[in-house]
Amino acid sequence: MSGALLSEMLLRLLGALVLGGALGLERSYHGRPAGFRTHALVGLASGALMLVSYYEGEWFRNASGATRVAIDPTRMAQGIMTGIGFLGAGAIMREGLTVRGLTTAASIWITAGIGILVGIGFYAPAVITTVLALGALSAFRWIERNVRTEAYAQVVVSFAADHSPHQDDVVALAKEHGFAVSGMTHHYRRGSAVMEYGMTVHSVDRKAMSKLSDTLRARADVLEFRIAPSSD
Repeated sequence: MSGALLSEMLLRLLGALVLGGALGLERSYHGRPAGFRTHALVGLASGALMLVSYYEGEWFRNASGATRVAIDPTRMAQGIMTGIGFLGAGAIMREGLTVRGLTTAASIWITAGIGILVGIGFYAPAVITTVLALGALSAFRWIERNVRTEAYAQVVVSFAADHSPHQDDVVALAKEHGFAVSGMTHHYRRGSAVMEYGMTVHSVDRKAMSKLSDTLRARADVLEFRIAPSSD
């Protein structure tokens, strides 16, 4: 193997490591478990595996000693992206009704793609992809924070059975606070004489949940309640 070839391979590996680490820095800055080192290693591993396929002629020879002609680097890329799915799945965590880690899983996936681009020598597309990905992770975060979006929550309210309001009154209370209501459920516990109403609510008013919480806390007929933010 020539020195020029080794230099080219080293350049590609370093490029995959640096570009992957750049995405990881953004994740580390925001306190995500899969941060700088994880993304750097994903980029490096993807680039290294693509070198195995891209430079197949350097290491695989048939029985006659002639270089193998048929080269299909896309098969290696498909295998890399399939394997990355397991790592991405590990970054996704469910906390109650809230799912976290989807963005980190997506960043791990794109890091693998960047490593593949560098591994086959597509430096310009790899750099452009890195810049666009960093823009999506940073600029889009600002957009998400400032665009009006519907917030969903699961609301469960318990009343003493002999003082329990009708479900229409509970729905009306939620609507007074700007919520749309769906999925109404009822749960009656005879042993403790408790009537429990559950519902899914959503509103574009970010303060609606805290206002509803204050109202329920002030009501003497409410034994307990729970408001758990969730996705649609």
